[in-house]
Order: sequence, then C-alpha cells, then structure tokens
Amino acid sequence: MSEEKEKKIMDLKEGENDVNVKVRVIETREPKVIQTRKGPRTISEAIVGDETGRAKLTLWGKHAGTLKEGQAVEISGVWTTQYRGEVQLNVGYRGEIRDIPDEEVPKAEEVPEQTPKPEHPYTPRRQAGGYRRQRGGYYRRNE
Repeated sequence: MSEEKEKKIMDLKEGENDVNVKVRVIETREPKVIQTRKGPRTISEAIVGDETGRAKLTLWGKHAGTLKEGQAVEISGVWTTQYRGEVQLNVGYRGEIRDIPDEEVPKAEEVPEQTPKPEHPYTPRRQAGGYRRQRGGYYRRNE
C-alpha cells in the first residue's frame, strides 16, 4: 500500500492518490445524488483551504454532507482530479476525515483566493472520424 503524503493545497497536482491535507472548511453545499457509470452516488461539495490556497473538495458516499463551515480538519486518502482548469480534491469510502485543533490551519478569511492549476489543462478535442451515436444505433462517419 502506498504511503500517504501530506501536501499543501498549492502543491497538489492532478492524478495524485493517497494524499493527506490539513484544511479549513470555507464553504459547504448540500448533498445531492448524481448519476455515474456505476449508478447513482451521493456527493456533496465544499471549498477548503490552507495558508497556500483553496480548492474544491468533493465528498463521496458516507462523507457527503459531513463537513461544516469553519471546521478545521485533516483529510486522508484524498485523490485529485482536474475540472474546468483547476485541481480538485476527492474523498471516498477509503478516506478519513478527522477534526484537528483550530490553530493548525488559518482562519477562513486568511486563506488566499488562489487555486491549484493542472500541469496539463484538459482541452476537449473535436471528434474526427470514428463512430457517432444516432437513434437506433451507431453509424460510421465519413462513409
């Protein structure tokens, strides 16, 4: 099993696993159910930050809706993704969230506005050739 790495928000890169962060919860949103390839999943989103910056955190499954604004927490088992040009954090069933002493992270108003950016921003490519879906099945383009 890989060893967890404690990271600061602005040091995060997309595609990391088993990351550990100590953060202040700046903002939370209500849980919602989304459809995924694996079926419906309950998630909630929060904005968290430390002395280096802030990032969106998606809480999956049992963690959805568990954070409160102003809370100081350590989150372990985090993985990172990128979405709309920003690195984001995710915590799922293998992750853990625990309260930490308030003085270990800056207050919400002391967290910088900057967010981590991916090294290789995703740029959608236009589809050339291949198969396209239409009512009644697939057809081959350019034939």
